[in-house]
Amino acid sequence: MLRLFRKSLKTGTVTTDYPETESVPAPGFQGLPEWQQQSCVQCGQCADVCPTKAIKLRQGENDVFWAVDSKQCIFCGYCIEVCKRAIIQGRQYELAERVVQAPHVQAFKNSVHIRHLDSGSCNACEWEMTTLTGPVYDIQRLGFDFVASPRHADVLMVTGPVTRNLEIAVHKTFAATPAPKLVVAVGTCACSGGICGKSYASSGGVNNIIPVDVYIPGCPPRPQALIQGLLKTVGRA
Repeated sequence: MLRLFRKSLKTGTVTTDYPETESVPAPGFQGLPEWQQQSCVQCGQCADVCPTKAIKLRQGENDVFWAVDSKQCIFCGYCIEVCKRAIIQGRQYELAERVVQAPHVQAFKNSVHIRHLDSGSCNACEWEMTTLTGPVYDIQRLGFDFVASPRHADVLMVTGPVTRNLEIAVHKTFAATPAPKLVVAVGTCACSGGICGKSYASSGGVNNIIPVDVYIPGCPPRPQALIQGLLKTVGRA
């Protein structure tokens, strides 16, 4: 027992200060690709090679331009490989997007219970989510905690593109969660269908089954991105 105490004292505090301090990704980290307008020749190769069709031609005020949809991008880097001129490797990963400010958000200000719902994911997002309750990220310090039942939850964090076989389970879990409640789509698959897309086996995203309040893109999203998304969910970011 004394050895454990000595080891703990020697290790010190390992919990991150995020979000109070910025988290800098390690060299080589692949964030959201960035489009460089001044270097683009409008060849469209980046869009052709994108496996999820995340790169689309948009119409601006003065001209057309290519844009990367963060909710569809899987950060594969194919666009960067085929177009080293106009697409560069970005480092942005805090990409959470709130659809609309729900009127009941303030009810969950400092004490939020979360129920995770796997609707057919590959479990990459789950790996990142498990770190949130560990000593490094420790989301309990921010007022968040995971619960075992949707009947005790304020927020549903849904992963996966929602396979057809799990549509009923998603509907039932949503119905079992007491109002007021919020839904967070975690990962590119949950946000848009991702690499699975919409097919006979997949609904193509959580919003096609139940209403979504916040999207957290990424394949998978980093723990910091998950924290940012949760803070946005309850109106604290």
